[in-house]
Amino acid sequence: MAAEMLHFHEMGLDDRLLKAVADLGWSQPTLIQEKAIPLALEGKDLLARARTGSGKTAAYAVPVIQRILASKQSVREQDVRALILVPTKELGQQVQTMMRQLTAFCSRDVRVADITGKADLSAQRPILMEKPDVVVGTPARVLSHLNAQNLVLHSSLEMLVIDEADLLFSFGFEADLKNLLCHLPKIYQSFLMSATLTEDVQALKELLLHNPVILKLQGSQLPDSSQLQQYSIKCEEEDKFLLVYTLLKLRLVQGKTLVFVGAVDRSYRLKLFLEQFSIPSCVLNSELPVQSRCHIITQFNQGFYDYIIATDEQSLADPTAAAACRSQATAGKGKKKKSAEKRGRTKDKEYGVSRGVDFQNVANVINFDFPVTVESYIHRVGRTARADNPGTALSFISHTELDVLSEVEEALIGDHSDSVLKPYEFKMEEIEGFRYRCRDAMRSVTKQAVREARLKEIKQELLNSEKLKTYFEDNPRDLQLLRHDKDLHPAVVKPHLRNVPEYLIPETLKGVVNPLSNRRKKRKVKSKPEGVVKSSFKKNVQGKNPLKSFRYSGGRNSKGKAGQS
Repeated sequence: MAAEMLHFHEMGLDDRLLKAVADLGWSQPTLIQEKAIPLALEGKDLLARARTGSGKTAAYAVPVIQRILASKQSVREQDVRALILVPTKELGQQVQTMMRQLTAFCSRDVRVADITGKADLSAQRPILMEKPDVVVGTPARVLSHLNAQNLVLHSSLEMLVIDEADLLFSFGFEADLKNLLCHLPKIYQSFLMSATLTEDVQALKELLLHNPVILKLQGSQLPDSSQLQQYSIKCEEEDKFLLVYTLLKLRLVQGKTLVFVGAVDRSYRLKLFLEQFSIPSCVLNSELPVQSRCHIITQFNQGFYDYIIATDEQSLADPTAAAACRSQATAGKGKKKKSAEKRGRTKDKEYGVSRGVDFQNVANVINFDFPVTVESYIHRVGRTARADNPGTALSFISHTELDVLSEVEEALIGDHSDSVLKPYEFKMEEIEGFRYRCRDAMRSVTKQAVREARLKEIKQELLNSEKLKTYFEDNPRDLQLLRHDKDLHPAVVKPHLRNVPEYLIPETLKGVVNPLSNRRKKRKVKSKPEGVVKSSFKKNVQGKNPLKSFRYSGGRNSKGKAGQS
């Protein structure tokens, strides 16, 4: 099979596109790219199901750019030829970045505009008036521009792409999508990209695609156990905090880690809890401004932070859907809705972390709160073990979450016999000595502290996002210095919790873990330049000699005393 593999240079692509592909370091296409690109270039409609991290974005971006470059040879008129619909702003920015990289050598011929941001319609109008070749946006934003006549597609559109199609419905874009279709021409080529083929995606297929080629690649929605290790550990609320503290502080979990929680308040509670032990982390949720969220993701990808505490809020955005999946009573749904409304803070409906956003080189995913649906589990865990990289997923399961765990295991066994959650062999009694420290830290993280932290973080990020936006445009290097994992400190921080005494470390880990190793290294560094200190003391004799200063000050004092007497 490997011998028959189709390479990029055999697909009949433009030289400028091939040069950009080479610059990105793509030696050969992924499976989805190898199958989808030739079919798309033939003009066929596509419905592609491939798991996250398989290269779906490039699978539609390459043919879109190729077709625009080909049409530019005969048609000189500038028009919007391709529309890419995405469910979230973060994914929109990621798609635009990918398109920019692929059009690096033909940016004059293929212009791309991302209109997913929070800017006013009037601010984006001039961009659309220039008629970019490719427009990237969420259905709601694109529809607003169509209604305002900033964007006209009924005569020029040639290609429509719907990325992460299954997510569009869970984000409530169904009505927008149907209204949007009225503004499109009768004939255009369509691509539907999705990680799961839900009923909604099937309905969308009937609506949009004409005799499509259906690509169901990689039967499993998650990689097998040779690439992705999945574990579960049964623990209740206090044990969750104890476990996450010991795993991170003793460095039993190594590498970049995404910790998923179920609500915004819990993300701040966990951040403040970890701050007690000097473990820095970033919070990522829908309340933060979009620029801050995208900046946090970029810096995480660049290796600035090790830990992100992310809130997967699909279930919050649509509590009834989550409740239905959990087979709960209608009364429960009502309560959930009310509690979501009570929070009263403006959450961004077009926010999504567990899916679509490309977190790079994530070594671990920790489900601090277990997801409420099977799909959500697949999307969260799909953040790690992307492409050919290995990854680990660890889920904390409380007694109320056992039903969903069995649903997840059932789905994974049906999907692929190799993808099952193994029990995480961890002796809780070995870390029992840490419990008093954990309780000490939890007492400091009060509801008031969480509320203050939440407000402080949002104020801070709004300032970073809006006030400094123009400054950072002029001074982009300073943006690198802006960090998002600084301590919030509304909780009382007890300094003794920073270090782990040796007597607390379990016997089995004493050879592996040395919590004082970092401090000792620092001390050695300080003690090295002894000779340098001596030489500088000798050079600066007048300023440093204690005898001279003593005699001099003594003289002044005696004069002063004589005057007084």
